[in-house]
Amino acid sequence: MPGKRDLNDLNLFAAVVANGGFSAASRALALPKSRISRRIAALEAQLGVRLVERSTRRFNVTEVGQDVYRHARAALAEVDAIDDVASRLQAEPQGLVRVSCPQGASRILAAELPAFLDRHPRLRVQVIVSNRRVDLIDEAVDVAVRVRETLDTDADLQVKIIGRTRSMLVASPAFLEAHGRPRTPADVASLPTISQTERPGPDRWTLVGPDGAEAVVVHEPRLSAGEFSILRQAAIDGIGIAFLAEFSCREPLLEGRLEQVLPAWGGREGILHLVFTSRRGLLPGVRAVIDFLAGVLDPRSEAWGKAA
Repeated sequence: MPGKRDLNDLNLFAAVVANGGFSAASRALALPKSRISRRIAALEAQLGVRLVERSTRRFNVTEVGQDVYRHARAALAEVDAIDDVASRLQAEPQGLVRVSCPQGASRILAAELPAFLDRHPRLRVQVIVSNRRVDLIDEAVDVAVRVRETLDTDADLQVKIIGRTRSMLVASPAFLEAHGRPRTPADVASLPTISQTERPGPDRWTLVGPDGAEAVVVHEPRLSAGEFSILRQAAIDGIGIAFLAEFSCREPLLEGRLEQVLPAWGGREGILHLVFTSRRGLLPGVRAVIDFLAGVLDPRSEAWGKAA
């Protein structure tokens, strides 16, 4: 039977591969290069395979070494998860948690974050409001709120589905009284519009209607901006028809400041979800933020109606 693997040796091997060589791993781990080399040689002897090709000019991981590296990472992640589970039971949420969210969702967070922080006095939260796709690892973001037609499939990310949402056409009742209510998607293009784009020229909205029918509205926006709050307020003030995410305009719809246009037509359904890295997702502070976001961003939550 094969002997038990030394997790320390697997950790050293993973560090060598991740850092691209023995010297770099030595510096990263603050361990003698000779010691790391001996332990990797011992691991190779135990496994009976060559994991890395050594030479004075280059460092190369063998094909079997790549396979071992992937399994080593998974094993070490599980060990970290066990440690994090134990610490989570003993530690309160604390430290800095960085969150990325799209502009529409930021209104809900603005209404709910103060009470959440009051409950966790040792926790700090930094919110990055952006509609672009944030790279969690490169930008050191702990949790990202995303709305996508398909889920992220990156093996390094975990996904928590919150719900489903879609964009809708909205305008102020006064605007619709003055300009008339469109009967078809084609009618929309002939009216003033408000669009979330920073590019000059015509914009395109793809609408999905009854039985999955699609219609493309090509229009020249009267007002366009990358900042969501400008678009939302412009729609409320009667500048034109806007195409906004459902979760961003529920409150003015309930209050009658906005009216849905062509209710049978809207954007493609998007999956509202959270993504986070496997290790970060198990820390007490990050776990508390994930639970908070999942609760307040749920389309069934009262927070959707309370956002100012």
